[in-house]
Amino acid sequence: MTALRVCVLLVVSIAFVGATGTGTMPSLSQYLMNPKAEIALARTAAPASISSHATILILTAHDYTVAVKGQNGFTCLVERALGRPIVWSPKIQDPTCYNAAGSRTVLLYTLKRTALALSGETQAQIEQTMSSARAADALPTAAPDSIAYMMSKQQYISDDAKSWYPHLMFFMPQADTANVGESWGADRLGSPVVYDPHSAAFHEPWARFFIPVSHWSDGSSAPLYSGT
Repeated sequence: MTALRVCVLLVVSIAFVGATGTGTMPSLSQYLMNPKAEIALARTAAPASISSHATILILTAHDYTVAVKGQNGFTCLVERALGRPIVWSPKIQDPTCYNAAGSRTVLLYTLKRTALALSGETQAQIEQTMSSARAADALPTAAPDSIAYMMSKQQYISDDAKSWYPHLMFFMPQADTANVGESWGADRLGSPVVYDPHSAAFHEPWARFFIPVSHWSDGSSAPLYSGT
C-alpha cells in the first residue's frame, strides 16, 4: 500500500469526525503568510514557464484575493485545509496551479469553502452550504479539460504524505469513479495513475486522478512513483 493510500484512508476516517460539526477553524494568524512569500510559494506549483505568467491569489482575512494579474489563463495559489472535511491543520500548504478551465470551475470550490470557513461556519454548516449551492447549480461541474499542477517541492499535503510526489491532477466526470477509477486503470499494479476518493467526501461533482511526474517544478529530480 502506497503512502498516499495510507494517507487517504486516514483522511477519509477523519472526514466522518469533521462531518459532526466539530471542525472549526484555528486562529486566522496560523494560516496567513507574508504576501511576497506566499506569491513565491504559489509560483512553485508549476514550472516557471507557466507560473510566471499566471494569476496569483493570496489568502486574506476574508477570502483569496488577486495579488498578481496573469496573462496565460492559469491561476496559482497556496491552498490551505480551510473548510475541508479533515482536520483543519495550518501546516497543510498545497501550492496549486489550475489551467483556465480549472480556474473557471474546480477552483471555485476551494474559494467557496475557504470563504465559508473564514466567515466562521463549522464543518457541518459548510457541507450543508456547499450541497445547497450544488443543488441550485450555483457551483459548476468541472470543465472537461480541467487540470491542476502540484509540482512544488515545498508542498505539505498531510502529516503522513508530506510532499508526496510532484503530480498533475485531472478532473473527470463522476462516472469515472465507478470501481474506484477502473476506467483509468488507476491503482493497478505498475500503473502511474492514482484515484483520489476525496471528491466523494468533499461532495464534489467529479472524479479526480493524480499522475505523478519525474521532477519538481524547479527542474530537480523527484523520487520515482512505482505504483501500488
